Amino acid sequence: MALTIATLAVAGLAAAAHAADPPQPTPSEPPFSYPGIPPYNGTGPTLLRFGCHQVVVDRIDPLVNPGSIPSPHQHQIVGGDAFNASMPVSDISDLSTCTTCSYSDDFSNYWTSNLYFRARNGSYKRVPQIPNRLFFDDEFTTRINGGMIAYYVSPGKGEVKAFEPGFRMFVGDAALRSEPQGRWNLSTQSCFRCYTGPNWEGDDYAPCQDANVDTQHLPNRPCHGIRTNVIFPTCWDGKNLDSPDHTAHVAYPVEGPHVFDGIGTAETCPDSHPVKIPQVMYEIVWDTSGFNDPNEWPEDGSQPFVLSTGDRTGYSQHADYVFGWKGDALQRAMDAGCIAANCPGIATQTVEKAAKCKVAEVVGENYDGWLDTLPGNPPQPSATTST
Repeated sequence: MALTIATLAVAGLAAAAHAADPPQPTPSEPPFSYPGIPPYNGTGPTLLRFGCHQVVVDRIDPLVNPGSIPSPHQHQIVGGDAFNASMPVSDISDLSTCTTCSYSDDFSNYWTSNLYFRARNGSYKRVPQIPNRLFFDDEFTTRINGGMIAYYVSPGKGEVKAFEPGFRMFVGDAALRSEPQGRWNLSTQSCFRCYTGPNWEGDDYAPCQDANVDTQHLPNRPCHGIRTNVIFPTCWDGKNLDSPDHTAHVAYPVEGPHVFDGIGTAETCPDSHPVKIPQVMYEIVWDTSGFNDPNEWPEDGSQPFVLSTGDRTGYSQHADYVFGWKGDALQRAMDAGCIAANCPGIATQTVEKAAKCKVAEVVGENYDGWLDTLPGNPPQPSATTST
């Protein structure tokens, strides 16, 4: 299998396949070096890529709606079991007893909106999430229950400063329903990839970098699966662990939002945010193959999927992050020059142990059957997407 820089960027090429034709694991090779990029041998860049089971699906949001039960829309959450409706700035690694992630010292919480299918009769069904493909011999990631893949990138030893206890941030805009103007170039904050066939067909380039299959809006055509990627800023003001809008204390480089290419923190940070932090990206795969019956799609031919925010466009995709790595584990990983889910000296756990970590639902509403409304019944204003 030819290995390129683009392959590095999508180390976790996601699996999305027919329910009747499940993804077949692809034997991985030990890609310890790439053309033009220093080797992963303890001296070059670090690209952590690892899976996390869902810890809970619930309608709470301790960042945007702290203490509100329920919050306006539903999320799917992974990571440590300290997640709850209120999470004051603190070291959550001291509050957690377990994590759903393969790196057992990572008690962070990661969350995003869910995806629902809206049938022609107006009812809703949550779209199942599926594991990613086998890559870098990471079998954990191929066996996660729902959940997502987390990425952390450093261009080299001493190049980034790990987040501090209590740090959190947010990216995206849950209220957005139209294409952002002046900043979208398939490399900013989020995108959706439409798989063109079973077994990850069409998954050939870095996230948000293939105009043939990547869009900022939800795809307007049937897909064999939809993958979403959300990319966080890589510069910090060096002082504030949070900000009122959860975004002002972080920023993108002066060159603009960077492509996720495996060395994405190498740019220049603005004077207002001089500290380079790891590049964080989330990756989620939805199995939409069971919802491709044209007789169930809207009569006007428009796409039938809607985010749990009530957004039929996809522009509202967003992500929340609360840092929770134990001690200096993340800094050691960022300086180690390692790759994927096997970083020497960074503790891991079995997929079975991680799956036992759970958080009890707080709202306790039905979300997996056929529903008359989305959880919380968020408004769904009409909007037009690009083709």
